[in-house]
Amino acid sequence: MKKVEGQVRIPSGCAISAVISRDGSRMTGEKIIESMKPMHDRSNGLGGGFAGYGIYPIYRDFFALHLFFDSRTTRKDCEAYLRESVEIVHAEQVPTRKTPLITDEPLIWRYFVAPLKSVLSNLQLDEKELIARIVMNINTNRKGAYVFSSGKNMGVFKAVGFPEDVGYYYRLEEYEAYSWTAHGRYPTNTPGWWGGAHPFSLLDYSIVHNGEISSYDANRRFIEMFGYQCTLQTDTEVITYIVDYLLRKQGLTLEETASVIAAPFWSTIERKPEAERQQLLYLRKIFPSLLITGPFSIVLGFDGGLMALNDRLKLRSMVVGEKNDKVFISSEEAGIRAMEPDAENIYAPAGGEPVIVRVKEGVF
Repeated sequence: MKKVEGQVRIPSGCAISAVISRDGSRMTGEKIIESMKPMHDRSNGLGGGFAGYGIYPIYRDFFALHLFFDSRTTRKDCEAYLRESVEIVHAEQVPTRKTPLITDEPLIWRYFVAPLKSVLSNLQLDEKELIARIVMNINTNRKGAYVFSSGKNMGVFKAVGFPEDVGYYYRLEEYEAYSWTAHGRYPTNTPGWWGGAHPFSLLDYSIVHNGEISSYDANRRFIEMFGYQCTLQTDTEVITYIVDYLLRKQGLTLEETASVIAAPFWSTIERKPEAERQQLLYLRKIFPSLLITGPFSIVLGFDGGLMALNDRLKLRSMVVGEKNDKVFISSEEAGIRAMEPDAENIYAPAGGEPVIVRVKEGVF
């Protein structure tokens, strides 16, 4: 039987990688691109991407919207829609570098915007909720336009291609970030297209993911009751919205969020000290539909930090290492060594136990 590109199933496919400086030191995108090269065969060229935090210091107080457009007309219409709710402080095409390895490019623009105070007052919303609603509206109702990044002082860069080629295409060596995440995609259930590449992002949160969750339908039905629209039928999209819902809307901590999406088994909870046991019981009973089942390893990027998390059975590989002020995360040790050959304290986190790294307080 002839194998068609993109339809060969590799259960352990996809590569993830990340680095963060606890001192807040800026790093260009070159090292994170290097980390993906030894994991080339984990992806198949149908999706690659990166997220960088701290890359827009001049516009750090404005939301940076990255959009794909299928035409100039779509772009003009979308800009008119944006101006109904936000002030566009600066707009430009995202700089790219032509390469024969990245084809069928859409129009790629970025907008630094500030919500209009009159709109916030009339709708009685805070600025993050307004931006989230704008993102959902565009991605659901405006054909030919797609918002793939919407946080402050951060940005997602993704495309159809191998990740090292995507990094070259977006000229990531020209950006400096205190934290980077990366992904090489091997689609199993959904087609490879520019919007479907990782990272998936909403506001300041971004997710890179290796795995395949079996709870997608239950997770999606729950999260869509709260204003989210899962338009891409891919598990990473719903994980991103779950994280936003738990952290931003419900006010949970990162540790509590991890205990929801990778909840300990009931038998494990019963062995915990009483105070911890009661807390874990509460989270499991309040958010049962947000338990993510199936194999996964994810890295969550957020303003000021990273969180790495495996499924509770650790069915996907993920290792962590460090050197001086930097912490490295990757699907394989080879990815870490590509960033830092002398990395130390390399270990594989236990299933369901989050690795949370934050930039030191007072750095920014």
